[in-house]
Amino acid sequence: MNRVEALDLLRLVAVLGVVFYHYGFRGPNIGDHTWAALPYLSPFAMYGYLGVPAFFVISGFVIAYSAEGRTAREFAIARFSRIYPTFVLCMTITALGILILGGELFHVSFARWAANLAIASPALGLPYMDSAYWSLVIEITFYAWVAVFIATGLFPRRLDALVLAWLLLSMANELTADTTILEKVFLTDNAGYFATGLMLYEFHRGRRDLMWFCIFGLSVGTAVFHAIHSLGWLHAHSDVVFQPSVVATIFLASVAVIFLATRLSVSLLPPKITLAIGALTYPFYLLHQQLGYTILSRFPPQYQSAATICLIVLAIAAVSWAICRYIEAPLRTSTRQLLSKALPLRAAA
Repeated sequence: MNRVEALDLLRLVAVLGVVFYHYGFRGPNIGDHTWAALPYLSPFAMYGYLGVPAFFVISGFVIAYSAEGRTAREFAIARFSRIYPTFVLCMTITALGILILGGELFHVSFARWAANLAIASPALGLPYMDSAYWSLVIEITFYAWVAVFIATGLFPRRLDALVLAWLLLSMANELTADTTILEKVFLTDNAGYFATGLMLYEFHRGRRDLMWFCIFGLSVGTAVFHAIHSLGWLHAHSDVVFQPSVVATIFLASVAVIFLATRLSVSLLPPKITLAIGALTYPFYLLHQQLGYTILSRFPPQYQSAATICLIVLAIAAVSWAICRYIEAPLRTSTRQLLSKALPLRAAA
């Protein structure tokens, strides 16, 4: 099946939404207090965080695509090679940037850098090098479950049953004890997003049966619930009231746009440009926040303007393009080759 090129463009839109949120509403984080870098954008930028749920929907689609026809071993190697080398590089660039530029916003140490090599550094008692990494932990947990279900023969053969069980567990946890261990291990706060993407891929493959429509509706409904349920946390950390109707509308519009993107039969841009845009979104997401805040903090207050932030974001985007153009592909290839030799073939069974 051909690559859905329009999703690469939507990845960039989703990441730009998060950037808009971080610089137009969230702002540099000092302790547990928040200030907006561009406060006049706050009424609009406050909803940019919904780029993350949209990205999770896209991820559900793309991972189903990536897993098709692969063994668990092949899938795991492909995902690890795609995610980890670039993460280590960008995390190290962020650490060096904070170390060199200094400032009072963030602090870096060798222990913090080493803990972040595990990605989920809070589990080791040290903070993320960049707080945006929380979503990467969720992505990797999703990948791990997909690999497990491929290995056991349940994915994609029993996809309907897996999604239904996941949604049931998610809603049961969300509406009752809201247990942290279930949230972390089974992604009960985000199941609806990934499930929506998985079912969109089933539609893309040609499914049109009643069961698909029912599960897709349940997935989208659960995802809307997740989006609204998360507003309690956002309000507690920002003291700003988010409108549930606006959140639901933006998310549903995102799903509609993603669906339409999967139905496009023509390329909006030349394939090489689209592929480059899709590739740079990952390092761009990893680099844009704490490193950008640190750079911004070195400017006098009178120069911390929209123009300055745009220049910083463009500079980080340029670095991200250079990484994906000249560094990421060789790193991914060498990592895949190394893992392919190191992992025994019987692991594919």
